[in-house]
Amino acid sequence: MPLTACATAIFLAPRIVSLEIVPVASSRDLRRFIDLPWRIYDRKRHPQWVPPLRIAVRDALDTRSNPFYKTAARQLFLALRDGVPVGRIAAIENGAHNAFHGDRVGFFGFFESKEDPEAAAGLFAAAGQWLRARGLDTMRGPMNPSTNHECGLLVRGFRWHPMIMTTWNPRYYQTLIEGAGFAKAKDLLAYFFPLQGERAFNLPEQYRVHARRALRGQSLTFRDISVRHFDREVELCWDIYNSAWEKNWGFFPMSKESFLHEAKILRYIIVPEFAFIAEVNGEPAGFMIIVPDYHHAYKAVGNGRLLPTGIFKILAARRRLRTGRIMILGVKAEYRRRSIFALFADEMFRRGREYGGVGAEASWILEDNDALNRPLAALGAREYRRWRIYDRPLAPGASLIS
Repeated sequence: MPLTACATAIFLAPRIVSLEIVPVASSRDLRRFIDLPWRIYDRKRHPQWVPPLRIAVRDALDTRSNPFYKTAARQLFLALRDGVPVGRIAAIENGAHNAFHGDRVGFFGFFESKEDPEAAAGLFAAAGQWLRARGLDTMRGPMNPSTNHECGLLVRGFRWHPMIMTTWNPRYYQTLIEGAGFAKAKDLLAYFFPLQGERAFNLPEQYRVHARRALRGQSLTFRDISVRHFDREVELCWDIYNSAWEKNWGFFPMSKESFLHEAKILRYIIVPEFAFIAEVNGEPAGFMIIVPDYHHAYKAVGNGRLLPTGIFKILAARRRLRTGRIMILGVKAEYRRRSIFALFADEMFRRGREYGGVGAEASWILEDNDALNRPLAALGAREYRRWRIYDRPLAPGASLIS
């Protein structure tokens, strides 16, 4: 009897599963890297998760065709247990960011992991070693792959699914990242503006009056971005974009080629009424782009593939979308003190109601951007979602695994 019990105990003892952190070195590895989220999320446990379009993830990682990588480099890593992927990470050197800021910051992004602290720590160690070998002294993220793309770890607002081009993650990701020695660098905020019902957001008349007075009789007009002359319009927006964000934390100028590359994607998903330019005395002063929340359609696609039926599900859903994300609002510096933001908001609400919109998310906004956050708070807007950017030192001798 004792012998039998002992044998049973040995038989039932848990097997130690080996962990490997390996660089992505083949097309098969890249497919496993892109496919990994479908191993981590499922619709029952994570109903908010939106399956990404695989073609979009591949484009964000493509060092050959994506202009971002003309001044950047990246290395991808997979965490494997018994050869099965359980986590992933990208280590990114963004030369344009470091040249603009005069620092030596490296980045991590595209992080996904099962609730496995050892695997997560191993991924951060591998990414940190790659970045440190390139002479960088800080690891910052998540960036997918930069602040001009999806970025930040969701730390508040888990109950809602993410708007298009924003991130959602399980709560335990915060524990994995902070447990690996990262500390908060900056938070990014989101506000939601309902357009219907008792809580419908309305801009007080006094704000409109004040804004028009500040223009001192100058002529202000709003016009739709012309899809017919899209390339010309994008050049105007590129100039405003780099001017509007040049003093923002984490900003770095987008090259014209990169801006055009990202704009080509927007061309096919924007609604013309929600992509418009403000002109003062006929000169471009700012622009706003509100993107319909195609994530509703991405959920219907499920597997992230456009073919054979995904593209038709997305096109069919477009007509039914009534929420969106205020993704870009840029105003040239010389017009920011003239309260032109209030007139943009008024124009947005007017267009949204005429369209039958339900509401829109404004994101993301830096937590210390008082020029936007204070007026929004005064108007009664409430933060409903928050993402966090983390830093960890990579100085010689710093611990890579906590």
